[in-house]
Amino acid sequence: MARPIDEFVLAWKALSGSSEKEGWRSIPVSPAGSCILQAGRRFPRNEEALLAGFSAAKIPSAEKLPEGHGFTVERVDLHGDDKTWVALTRKESGSFELFAAMVCDVVGALDAESASDEERLLRLFLGRVRAWQEFMRKGAETLGHEAEIGLIGELSFLRAIVEAGIPAPLAIEAWVGPLNGIQDFELGTGAVEVKATVSASGFPAKIGSLEQLDDSIRQPLFVAGVRFSQAESGENLPEFAEAVRQVLNGDPEAERLFAERLLAAGYFDAHSDRYPRRFTLAGTRVVEVVEGFPRIVTGTVPSGIKRVIYEIDLDKAPGENLGPEVALKRLGVL
Repeated sequence: MARPIDEFVLAWKALSGSSEKEGWRSIPVSPAGSCILQAGRRFPRNEEALLAGFSAAKIPSAEKLPEGHGFTVERVDLHGDDKTWVALTRKESGSFELFAAMVCDVVGALDAESASDEERLLRLFLGRVRAWQEFMRKGAETLGHEAEIGLIGELSFLRAIVEAGIPAPLAIEAWVGPLNGIQDFELGTGAVEVKATVSASGFPAKIGSLEQLDDSIRQPLFVAGVRFSQAESGENLPEFAEAVRQVLNGDPEAERLFAERLLAAGYFDAHSDRYPRRFTLAGTRVVEVVEGFPRIVTGTVPSGIKRVIYEIDLDKAPGENLGPEVALKRLGVL
């Protein structure tokens, strides 16, 4: 649960002002376990910031810190002490409302694991900010209808593989679609690409690259076609997400990873009322990509063609419906 914004807004207002001198002003706010938290402003630009301090945890000097369209993350020497201080700062071009929502979400995630050690809290802080980085890269807006049904398809398949016996943290780690993976799930040496549709006739599936259906990159490779019907008796996107949370059985690591992946996929819990459409699962067909599968890959296009986007009809793709469990066994993870 996100921490209420009031304590940050009041602190930022109290710190606001003007100064030509480079530096920070900050006010302590409630800590998250051993993580020291301060609301701050950086001058001379008077930028709002969240400052997180760690007494023991360190960030490797070679680690690249996240940076979004509306914020920066950097190591800072705040008080000249031996602590590791990390500043999450709003850029002048960034939305204050969105930045405030990010601060509350990141701090809420730290609060939820306040009993954890500092190394975990630091990893949690950076992981959550990286999820926001991807969320902002995707526009930080409500998902369009096509992206909405695509995410519901991925959530349905994620739930299916957890219920089939894949440990929840492993299943969510394998869900790399939100992180711009070539396929949606990387499992074992292979992968599964998930496509979703509400079409009653035919199964139109957009293929976004030459690599997406290329089994020379990861093998075996499967396509899971998930068909939905739009119906008032069905579930909306927030309810599909909640159904996945239920099968995680309270595993804190799985819940943390899932929250980060959802955000990176473009879904923010605060936007839940923006997804009124309801769907019921009509069926799932999982087929292996082998010789004869309709696809365009690097080896089949003339030299010089670098990028291809095309559409296939999965209903016309050859291959028996293996189902998630058989596919997982062939991938060697079940």
